[in-house]
Amino acid sequence: MNERSAARLRRLLISLAEGGSLRLAEAATLCGVSEMTIRRDLAASDGALVLVGGLLMRADDPRHAPAYDLAAQRDRHAEVKRRLCERALASLEEGDTLFIDCGTTLMPLAAGLPSDLSLTVVTYALNVADAVSARPGVRLWLLGGLYQSSSRSFDGDDMAATIARLGINKAFLSAAGVHAEKGLSCFHFHEVAPKRAAIDSAERRILVVDPSKLGLVRPARFAGLDDIDEIITEEESAVV
Repeated sequence: MNERSAARLRRLLISLAEGGSLRLAEAATLCGVSEMTIRRDLAASDGALVLVGGLLMRADDPRHAPAYDLAAQRDRHAEVKRRLCERALASLEEGDTLFIDCGTTLMPLAAGLPSDLSLTVVTYALNVADAVSARPGVRLWLLGGLYQSSSRSFDGDDMAATIARLGINKAFLSAAGVHAEKGLSCFHFHEVAPKRAAIDSAERRILVVDPSKLGLVRPARFAGLDDIDEIITEEESAVV
């Protein structure tokens, strides 16, 4: 690596010293070079900086993780997730239309929907749809598009518009990061539009999150804490 490249990387490391991230275009502007030059610098570097979803961040920042593996997440904090979802299930009412987010946190909720209530479930997650489709008395609205295997969910251009047309009573949301200042975030940018649409249209917005996600920031921000009506975590349910 030449001296100018090393100097650019040092400047970026200093800029990210307190955490957070930079868009690739912002990093290029800061250094006065093209985005391709920044990419070349990173390719020749020792890995202290990583590029995730178009965002540049420090590899040693504990609030960030390089990737999301749905299979690996399935068994993490499984018992905690089950207890949290039991509390969420207690809020369901006859005739509710529910938005159930993607990921593994809400799977016990999807699998445990009561058979004595008539419910409609809106989701863009294939694993949630698999669980819901087996439940009697539940109508399933699966939002389609391009399948994203990393999160077993779909990415569609008209997804947000479809959600906005539906009368959602309760939106059950998941997040990979919950931070007091940075808000709610996830790993995948295609999740932002459906999460945001559900937050904007639902009568009540409920975040279900295990404590391991608290204090973290992930690449794709989708809401602030003030966008949520209730947080269900290991503590008592909190209204924000």
